[in-house]
Amino acid sequence: MRRPVALRLSAASAAMAIAAAVGVALSMPEASAATGSATGYATQNGGTTGGAGGETVRATTGTEIHAALCGRADSTTPITIEVEGTINHGNTAKVSGDSCNTADGVIELKQISNVTLVGVGSGAVFDQLGIHIREASNIIIQNVTVKNVKKSGSPTSNGGDAIGMESDVRNVWVDHTTLEASGGESEGYDGLFDMKDNTQYVTLSYSILRNSGRGGLIGSSESDLTNGYVTFHHNLYENIDSRTPLLRGGIAHIYNNHYVSLNESGINSRAGARAKVDNNYFEDSKDVLGTFYTDEAGYWQVSGNVFDNVTWSEAGEENNPAGPDPQSNTTVSIPYAYTLDAAACVPDVVSRTAGAGTGLQVSDGNCTVQTPTATATPTATATSATPTPTPTSSATQPSGTNLSLGAGSDGSSKASGTSYGNVRDGDLSTYWSPTGSTGSISIKWGSATAVSTVVIREASGSEGAIGSWRVLNADTGAVLTSGSGAGTISFPRTSLSKVTFDITGSTATPKVAEFETYDQ
Repeated sequence: MRRPVALRLSAASAAMAIAAAVGVALSMPEASAATGSATGYATQNGGTTGGAGGETVRATTGTEIHAALCGRADSTTPITIEVEGTINHGNTAKVSGDSCNTADGVIELKQISNVTLVGVGSGAVFDQLGIHIREASNIIIQNVTVKNVKKSGSPTSNGGDAIGMESDVRNVWVDHTTLEASGGESEGYDGLFDMKDNTQYVTLSYSILRNSGRGGLIGSSESDLTNGYVTFHHNLYENIDSRTPLLRGGIAHIYNNHYVSLNESGINSRAGARAKVDNNYFEDSKDVLGTFYTDEAGYWQVSGNVFDNVTWSEAGEENNPAGPDPQSNTTVSIPYAYTLDAAACVPDVVSRTAGAGTGLQVSDGNCTVQTPTATATPTATATSATPTPTPTSSATQPSGTNLSLGAGSDGSSKASGTSYGNVRDGDLSTYWSPTGSTGSISIKWGSATAVSTVVIREASGSEGAIGSWRVLNADTGAVLTSGSGAGTISFPRTSLSKVTFDITGSTATPKVAEFETYDQ
């Protein structure tokens, strides 16, 4: 007989859960806007970019999220919705419009595309309110907590799923989220991360799934076999009864996850499914891999995993555990590039990177934690975007004092051999580069400083590499202006203590020799 998860919470873990529930919106580190790039299967089928290239708006209620979706020109217009605060039944209502199809009591991402939903500021918590993705594509959900979503009892939302996807969904990246319940099905909860009815090209990364009877499924029945191409990496599964995940048909790539206290079963590959299971760390758990509760077999390819205090049941007619000595019984070809952390360091890496409010830290693939390159930065708009001033970009030299000289600087990342300070030293032979093709660099002062013009000078030999960009008031997150190409950029005079040049597109590695600032 299945024992409810809620009854197995120790005093320590219960106290931790209560602290998290109380403190998540109060003590969480300052959150960032959407950062990094999609990984895993979400990079395939054209890739997953969410709302990149569109406007950015701020929402503090579920109704405002729906209003932002409904306020677009059409259902495919890119948008990034930055969410802060607690989203619940009391502030989430249906909004109507030609570019949306929303509902009461759930965050409804239905019949839409090109959307990013990201927690910012002190954090975003969806309390007893699920996120539903249906007939949608190119969706990013990042840096949010979804907790205690029920299918029975009161209130109910999203069929009891924290995040649920169904009906021809394509290209979804869910990253740095915390998905949690307070029990199993008998307490009214269902899955934390469910996919069904032809959902494909999904990645779940750097997330926490805990205190639930069911982690999640891919395919709702043995006949729902059109789902798949799903990647799970650098996630923590803790105190879960089963389904980490349940995979029916299709292909999943599961690597560098930390599994703790899987109480009944773990990765359940069945009905012809194939799972590639690499360099995971399984701890204090039972039957962490196999085919369970059915005689319709699934398959797995295993390598580099650690099984620490894992117990295995005896094989039976509807029970086929992979252990106690798991061996591969299929091969799975992975179409994208990835780098594996050693399984031994996975508990440490995941403890520092997984979940909302962790600063969007990631692994470098060599057991080292780092901050990814920023691809979007917050704005200060609310439920509608403020029109962006038209920038002027030229090689004209401004008059007056270059305020960057003697100021400070920082950025999202820096390539080896480059420095943030190189952009304010007056020397065109030194420069800063991001670690990738996009990134941000900032000039900062100890007190508010009026700025109306910046000049971006590229290093010799790299002229023309910088493509699209935004200039941001880093104090508030407001977009001061945007455009493309380096040179002189003017915008309305603004008093600020930090200004950011955010490179969102490039034709080659950007090299910023000087980031000059002026008040004209």
